[in-house]
Amino acid sequence: MGNWKTCILADLGEIVGGATPSTKNECYYGGDIPWITPKDLSTFKGRFISRGERNITIDGLNNCSTRLIPSHSVLFTSRAPIGYVAIAENELCTNQGFKSIVPNKSTDFLFLYYLLVHNREKIENMGSGTTFKEVSSSVMRRITVTVPTNIEEQQAIARILGALDNKIENNNAVNHHLEQMAQAIYAQAFPCRDNPTIPISELIDVRDGTHDSPKVVEKGFPLVTSKHLLPFGVDLVTPNLISKADFDKINERSKVDRHDILISMIGTIGLISLVIEHEINFAIKNVGLFKTSQTEDWVYFMLCFLRSPETKNHIDMRLAGSTQKYISLGELRQLPIFVPTVDELMDFNNTVRPLFEKIALHTKETLYLITLRDTLLPRLMSGELSIPDLGGVK
Repeated sequence: MGNWKTCILADLGEIVGGATPSTKNECYYGGDIPWITPKDLSTFKGRFISRGERNITIDGLNNCSTRLIPSHSVLFTSRAPIGYVAIAENELCTNQGFKSIVPNKSTDFLFLYYLLVHNREKIENMGSGTTFKEVSSSVMRRITVTVPTNIEEQQAIARILGALDNKIENNNAVNHHLEQMAQAIYAQAFPCRDNPTIPISELIDVRDGTHDSPKVVEKGFPLVTSKHLLPFGVDLVTPNLISKADFDKINERSKVDRHDILISMIGTIGLISLVIEHEINFAIKNVGLFKTSQTEDWVYFMLCFLRSPETKNHIDMRLAGSTQKYISLGELRQLPIFVPTVDELMDFNNTVRPLFEKIALHTKETLYLITLRDTLLPRLMSGELSIPDLGGVK
């Protein structure tokens, strides 16, 4: 380790909380001031955030204890849940679910972002509370960390990790654009019309995963739930692991194969994932399964159909449950689908297949880059791996 020091987070910048303007006063909302809540970060995949779901007005800002923080401040959620991290792309404010840090002149903002990512589990363990855990401002200020004393070394570390995230975010943006193109082609080829439809289960097999909660084990097979679904592929790093016996039992009824399509059935409903992994070693829970792998010609058509606004609206109108909404397997099997002719399907596949193949390649590269970043992160942030070990930084 080079010239590093142990300090507390308060030494790196000002710790800033937030607040919520009274929701009873409509004139506090709908203004031009970005206002971020933890919910805004729950599905946020990048590093830089410019605004959330809602803005507030100057009256809303002046009538609560939130405050504007400058661009390049690092946002850290301190409750419900603890540990979402993002960088303010512009001046904004937050609700009370944050303990953000406005870095001082001796602290590189991007390094600070990665430092908080590296330490989020440690910070979460410092939380307290009965209903839900929360990290107070005083606790946040006293969190001990180890950092390079030289800001140039901080910036060099941040450049290495930032270069990987730049490529990851670029791949995600390109994939989003390619998918939008595919959806536009689908909408043009198969516009909403009064053609007869049939239940989707008459075309393909529709199943679902377990609704039980198998025992968690230290070594085993990932149990994928709604929160682990990615647009293409699944997150296999964060799921709980289950035994081979439970894995085999679940897969007796809901074995997942490459080019199947998964859909979240509870909580955040309607997340659609195309399975692109070659080797499937996971089981699914509270997830619907469209067995498009059995009829490969239908994969891309079904994917675009399930992601279409019409299908989303249809599902939203058929949710059940009072405490927590869900879509039943029966409703998924009854999804009304228009059946194109063989020639229409062939023309559509010939047009969109290259787009989805590019998406698959970008996704594979992104997963590799994520693994590389997550491997380098703890070694760089602890000083175990110094910049000369990587041949220097330009």
